Amino acid sequence: MKSDNYPKGMGKGLTNYGDEGFSLFLRKAFIKGMGYTDDALSRPVIGIANTYSGYNACHGNVEALVDSVKRGVMLAGGLPIDFPTISLHESFSHPTSMYLRNLMALDTEEMIRAQPMDAVVLIGGCDKTVPAQLMAAASAGVPAIQLVTGPMLSGSHRGTRVGACTDCRRFWAAYRGQEIDDQEIAEVNDKLVPTVGTCSVMGTASTMACVAEAMGMMLPGSAAAPAVFADRQRIAEQTGTEAVRIAVEKVLPSDIMTEAAFENALRVLLALGGSTNGLIHLTAIAGRLGIDVDLDQFDRMSRETPVLVNLKPSGEHYMEHLHHAGGLAALLREIKHLLNLDAPTINGNTLGDNLAASPHILNQQVVRPRDNPIYAQGGMAVLRGNLAPRGAIIKQSAASTELMRHSGRAVVFTGLEDLANRIDDPELDVNADDVLVLQNIGPKGAPGMPEAGYIPIPKKLAAQGVKDMVRISDGRMSGTAGGTIILHVSPEAAELGPLALVRDGDQIQLDVSERRLQLLVDEEELARRRASMSPRVEPSKERGYRKLFLEQILQAEEGCDFAFCRPEISSRVPRQR
Repeated sequence: MKSDNYPKGMGKGLTNYGDEGFSLFLRKAFIKGMGYTDDALSRPVIGIANTYSGYNACHGNVEALVDSVKRGVMLAGGLPIDFPTISLHESFSHPTSMYLRNLMALDTEEMIRAQPMDAVVLIGGCDKTVPAQLMAAASAGVPAIQLVTGPMLSGSHRGTRVGACTDCRRFWAAYRGQEIDDQEIAEVNDKLVPTVGTCSVMGTASTMACVAEAMGMMLPGSAAAPAVFADRQRIAEQTGTEAVRIAVEKVLPSDIMTEAAFENALRVLLALGGSTNGLIHLTAIAGRLGIDVDLDQFDRMSRETPVLVNLKPSGEHYMEHLHHAGGLAALLREIKHLLNLDAPTINGNTLGDNLAASPHILNQQVVRPRDNPIYAQGGMAVLRGNLAPRGAIIKQSAASTELMRHSGRAVVFTGLEDLANRIDDPELDVNADDVLVLQNIGPKGAPGMPEAGYIPIPKKLAAQGVKDMVRISDGRMSGTAGGTIILHVSPEAAELGPLALVRDGDQIQLDVSERRLQLLVDEEELARRRASMSPRVEPSKERGYRKLFLEQILQAEEGCDFAFCRPEISSRVPRQR
């Protein structure tokens, strides 16, 4: 237990009036206007970050979760107080939710610091909310526990099970390829999101829920329970109860989010076939604690970690099926020989203790045994070469086998506007074996690194039945998407990285087995091209948050966090064996 020599409850973080006694007196006077008694105000105060928003269907159950958390807190003798923070929904954030993730992290961190609380329950769900909250928790240094809103249920379209958002992309691609008509695309639009909750596939939201549990920041068994199940409410109540314990025992985020915990999270990310966004987010969270993610060691980890979870987009099932199969524990059990089982978790037990106590569902079909994987190696590979000197990522578990080793002619789009203007042009000079290259959608270039790396197949090729092509960008891809897509190319084009130098007709060579991504243009020609260019983005011409973003944003391999938010790096994960 930590030292008791620091303020508690309502006495924490007093407003500066030059008289601490008056500050506490005034604070208690105002909060009593909410009807609290002195007895209530003497209890451990548990803050609850309320991210409900009318724009955010992923968080449609937050108000019910807040009620359940409050019940758990009060049953344990604490005083629950919810407070609002920024809420981000992937489809309702312009230009992209990634642009606003760091703003949400700053907002959450400062509200945790500014308001009196002995611990905080962080309720998040949609893609960028959980990483923003964990980044905030790491920086704020107040006892914290994560609670996710949970996945939506899957729907049904003409007798076929569907769910957001892999099937969103699948049906839209079929519509672009003229395989389905206006009536059917409108019909399926009503079926893809049948309940509140996060995407029902292994997209970024589900990925972050699973890695947060693997990291020990959530209660065991809490990642996969659907948003509309009673299980989710019970988990919320238990989370509130646990929050009181960690407040009393002063269990800090840094006590849980250790090097061993991040290694477990990275291992689970790979075995899930999880979203490539998960790597950026884990890098950002770890960076807040002075821990860097070593991409070369991550790739080594990938080579020895099979993909075992049979969920879309790498498999066929949905998150509700993972819940019925025993949740994340079903996966942890298969890879426990690769995990740090002695890592502490938020309920006071080790990861190994929690795993031993978890139900073992026999004959489930969602998590494969490790001798019969979905994919023999981890879901991601780290590529390097003269086109990506600081690294790039491919989600190999969702790529086309025949394109994993490929050479082709570059067809270049200089940005999102250029892509929108020309991708469906019947006169576009493009063939199925070409390589589509999209520049200037990186952290600075867009800005905000949008999920536009899933470059659509040119309409004239889609109509011919082409389903996949090699696609390269400095942007991101939704975890719900699939294809032979190379992402996070660093340095980005807007920073005059090599991606900015690619021109139509250049030959590009991809070899995933060799982890190589090469632009087959001689260095003298590249030097000439670079000399004729200037940086695309000038932060000095901006103002407000955009100016701050452009001045401080880091590249993908550093988690796209703000430079001023990262302390000095003191260690690296995965650690070398």
